[in-house]
Amino acid sequence: MRLFPRALSLRKAAIVLAGGLVFSSVLGNSSVIEATPIPLRGIIEGFYGTPWQQAERLDILAFCHTQDLNAYIYAPKDDPYHRAKWREPYPAAKMQELSALIKAAKAQNVRFIFAVSPGLDIHFSGLKSYQDRLAMERKLQAMYDLGVRDFAIFFDDIQDKDGKGQAKLLNWISEHFVAAHKDVNPLLTVPTEYFYKDMQVDGELKPYTRDFSTTLNPEIQVLYTGDGVVPDGLSDAQLQAADNLYGRALGIWWNYPVTDYMESKLALGPIEKLPTKTSIPAIFFNPMKHEQLSKIALATGADYARAPQLYQTQAAWEKAIAQQYGNLASDMKRVAAESQHLENNWAKIGPADGQELRQYIDAYWQSSDGASTQQLTEHLTALKKSAASLKQNLPAKTLSECQPQIEQLIRIVDADLTGMRLREQPDDKTLKEQFIRQRQDVIAHDEKAKIAETSARAFLNELASSLTIQ
Repeated sequence: MRLFPRALSLRKAAIVLAGGLVFSSVLGNSSVIEATPIPLRGIIEGFYGTPWQQAERLDILAFCHTQDLNAYIYAPKDDPYHRAKWREPYPAAKMQELSALIKAAKAQNVRFIFAVSPGLDIHFSGLKSYQDRLAMERKLQAMYDLGVRDFAIFFDDIQDKDGKGQAKLLNWISEHFVAAHKDVNPLLTVPTEYFYKDMQVDGELKPYTRDFSTTLNPEIQVLYTGDGVVPDGLSDAQLQAADNLYGRALGIWWNYPVTDYMESKLALGPIEKLPTKTSIPAIFFNPMKHEQLSKIALATGADYARAPQLYQTQAAWEKAIAQQYGNLASDMKRVAAESQHLENNWAKIGPADGQELRQYIDAYWQSSDGASTQQLTEHLTALKKSAASLKQNLPAKTLSECQPQIEQLIRIVDADLTGMRLREQPDDKTLKEQFIRQRQDVIAHDEKAKIAETSARAFLNELASSLTIQ
């Protein structure tokens, strides 16, 4: 690291961002730390389910501008003309919408990347292959005529694993279409084996990944999702291993805060556990269908992408909520802390739900004194108050995205508080009936609205067990 001139030495810590460098001075020991932003950083509308509407896309483009995210990929899985009907031209009305988005992106200094996912039925040989290449060229040219200068071709989530055929198609597009348009940027792609554990066995490339990676032209940027589809972080060592395996620097498609595989849950936590030392050419964050609520995590992702080396997870999360929710920030912080983690048999991501609340719960079980009971009661009561405040005061659009979870959180906390009282008055039949009724009400809504799974909701089960209530 280079030292500051002595004249710039300061007695207290200071950080200044300038020209891609972070100038840091701590207690007189001045230094310069490299903190170059990830060159291509943005949002990919790549989730399954109901795509965003025009107003939401226009809003997210403005959000990208304010957060210094410089790219947006249009790739909604359930847009038929993106995937299932990729050969067909968009209807006139849809073309008008896309034209407006492209113009808005340009006005916001955001690269609009148009993606096609042809892998369900594209052909790689014979006459049909020739016809498909022409159809692809028409598709891309139509978008070029609207002003698009960035394109992506995706082969994720399909059965056919013709790595060589896919790579040759991408090479043809790069050499035939991209090269013919001097103002078009290099292609982006996602392979069919798009996470590390699916690319290799015991460090040896699987046939598809070998064929795809060795055939693909070097100028085409490959995105992958880390060690798994939805992994619990991505270390520098893991990214380097994937880069080495592929023989090129891979970009990242990060599947948080997307919840299309668990739509009853909201991902309201920060982006976390990403590389801080390895050079990354591109990163895209896949959001929820809930555009407004996605902005909490997306804002933290923007902080990360601007300066990975300096990223502070908790500070970025608190800043995002403060900026987005104003007078409701403290309430949103308290509630959002209860809905961050997503996990099933193949996905695990996000901080644990309600870590602070969990500490109070553990103290309650570990101690029989009144202080721990009072502290937990106060924390649960504050949580319920914050949830009620959000229900009453959030803007209608934001509330529509989270109302089931907020109402379920209120049910859970009410049942928790009743259960705590019942433990103190185990012979109170009225209280017992109330607890049983409240708990059944929570259970009835569990499938449609998950929240506080390892904190307040888990506590409800623990209370029932301690009271021997089935």
